[in-house]
Amino acid sequence: MEIFLEYLKAFAVGGALCLIGQIIIDKTKLTPARILTSYVVAGVILGAVGLYKPLVDWAGAGATVPLTGFGYLLAEGVKKAVDEKGVIGIFTGGFTAAAGGIAAAVFFGYLIALLSKPGDKS
Repeated sequence: MEIFLEYLKAFAVGGALCLIGQIIIDKTKLTPARILTSYVVAGVILGAVGLYKPLVDWAGAGATVPLTGFGYLLAEGVKKAVDEKGVIGIFTGGFTAAAGGIAAAVFFGYLIALLSKPGDKS
């Protein structure tokens, strides 16, 4: 039963973040790119001030998988690198923390491009 509650929390939080994004798309003239960028920046800011970690601890993947989670990952990477390396960590921490996820996205995107038949929609 406890694992079901974990899944339910992750679904509720992830769904709420997506719902907010969809409402912003529907009710404003912001482009999807600006909304996605805003989500990443919000994750960085909330992670930097320590407000996003309790949500991650409570909701798990529901908070780390959406783009706000990517921003949170960048902020946590910078914090850790600054503690370990000093000022240079400001520039390297985010890259180090996100390197695995970015490398996987590039690799699997390339793999799918090789396996599929890309073309224009027209």
